[in-house]
Amino acid sequence: MARSSVPWFLYLLECRDGSYYAGISTDVQARFAMHLAGKGARYTRSRPPLRIVAVRQYADRAEASRAEWQLKQQPRARKLAWLASAEHGSALPERTPVAPKAGNSR
Repeated sequence: MARSSVPWFLYLLECRDGSYYAGISTDVQARFAMHLAGKGARYTRSRPPLRIVAVRQYADRAEASRAEWQLKQQPRARKLAWLASAEHGSALPERTPVAPKAGNSR
């Protein structure tokens, strides 16, 4: 199967409640308009987005999906660090393992 020449984008939105929403799309502006109209993700229907805070381009949907998953695994502070470095094209930060809480047998 031939690889599509249409790039995919990972975008991060700041929502009205101060939270962030990450998603992927081939047309970030159109997707943002859908979120604003209440026709986007369930998350942004209850937390309307204020603005697009970061966008990063990927070669295909699979790459963008992997990057989205990695970003969503990061704690808020690391997401903010990724935002600060987004214009420099740096990779997503590695997730620091969290020690289990005392009494947690998992």
